[in-house]
Amino acid sequence: MRLSVQRLVLVGALAALLAGPAIAEGDKDAAAAAVGGNGWNAEVAPAGDGVVLAPEQTALVKKVDDYFNSLTTLQGKFIQIGADKKRMRGKFFVKRPGKFRFEYNRPSRQLIVSDGEYLAVQDLDIETEDRVALDQTPFRLLLRKEVNLLKDAKILRVEEIADTVTVALQDKSPDSPGRITLIMSKEPFELQQWTTLDAQNLETTVKVGNLEKGGELDVSMFKIKPVGLTRAHP
Repeated sequence: MRLSVQRLVLVGALAALLAGPAIAEGDKDAAAAAVGGNGWNAEVAPAGDGVVLAPEQTALVKKVDDYFNSLTTLQGKFIQIGADKKRMRGKFFVKRPGKFRFEYNRPSRQLIVSDGEYLAVQDLDIETEDRVALDQTPFRLLLRKEVNLLKDAKILRVEEIADTVTVALQDKSPDSPGRITLIMSKEPFELQQWTTLDAQNLETTVKVGNLEKGGELDVSMFKIKPVGLTRAHP
């Protein structure tokens, strides 16, 4: 079943993939995968026409590449703001490349897990699951083993305003519709939030904070279990 970008917004990880001392409050705009011994590194269609970047903008995009490529594991908290303005909170865990887990705070019992090949959205209350290949989500460009946005994405906008950098991009693959906008803080250079726009022009924003980078994470938390047996990670 093809899920909307709104439902896939979490991984986060970027995917999630983030760093910041507190919940960021920046401005809002913002085919199965190939899995092997070196982790998820799916082929990405060559970028088509995007904006013509000035040298300074190119340098900023490369800085975003370096940021994501430097991440191994990440965990923290998130706030999700949906197209209906509803706010949901929770915690997330990321292990690059390709693996992440997002747990919503109660009363929601929704769980989103990627094992590096598939992404599953589970509702533990009614015991349902939707699953899609990770390669069909707009986050694959940021969750690959090697992130190279200038090579693999259509860059739609690069702006440096005050203390933030905004980069809007889109995957050229028809299997990965929608666009994603990243907002990075400048000092230190780290992700504050991302916004996705799906094929129905619905926006979802995720703000992140209280993050820990580089720690050990139990790989079992990224296993997609049968929904009837799934329990939220403590």
